[in-house]
Amino acid sequence: MIRTNLWAIVLSVSFPLAAPAVEAHHEPKTAVSPAAGQLSEGEVRKVDKDAKKITIKHGPLQNLDMPPMTMVFRVTDAALLEQVKAGDKVKFAAEKTGGQYTVIQIEIAK
Repeated sequence: MIRTNLWAIVLSVSFPLAAPAVEAHHEPKTAVSPAAGQLSEGEVRKVDKDAKKITIKHGPLQNLDMPPMTMVFRVTDAALLEQVKAGDKVKFAAEKTGGQYTVIQIEIAK
């Protein structure tokens, strides 16, 4: 009788019934890329071509779950900075890339 109970214990420890076959690994929620046509509005405060940065006073950024504020963004392409200057009203798209907020598209607001 003890031998039977011992095997039951060994088997239950070796092959647990409730154990998942594969452990799921979930990444933390990241910012959603802006959909085409969903540009945010802002005003350029400063353009730093050498550092590939732009300061924008912007409204809410829905895809980044960010309230209105003034902040410095990196740009994906320095050519984006050739299109704008301080004081320009713009429409732009930004995303979080490599842990940094980055403008991926910008145009003068009409």
